[in-house]
Amino acid sequence: MRQLLKSLLQDLAAEIYECADGSAALTIYEQHRPDWVFLDIEMEPMDGLTASQHLHESFPSARIVIVTNYDDEELREQAQLAGACRYVLKESLLELRQILQPSPV
Repeated sequence: MRQLLKSLLQDLAAEIYECADGSAALTIYEQHRPDWVFLDIEMEPMDGLTASQHLHESFPSARIVIVTNYDDEELREQAQLAGACRYVLKESLLELRQILQPSPV
């Protein structure tokens, strides 16, 4: 999935950092402060919702997007409460391009 996301978004991002779990995402964010963070709910040992919460608490301006297979209203609400600003289903990955593209003036 990370390779797919990278190939889908590489022309819209100067740099892309990859992580296998939420705790690594926290470390990478602290070091590089990327414009956007894409997290999957299913990661181990730290899942995306937990990572979102920690990121949002430490860096309230972090723009977090949950990318998941789960089209579930309760998970959407949990993601929002954890600090995610968007929730994108893996079946709709092209939405990520729309999120990253600058708005026309």
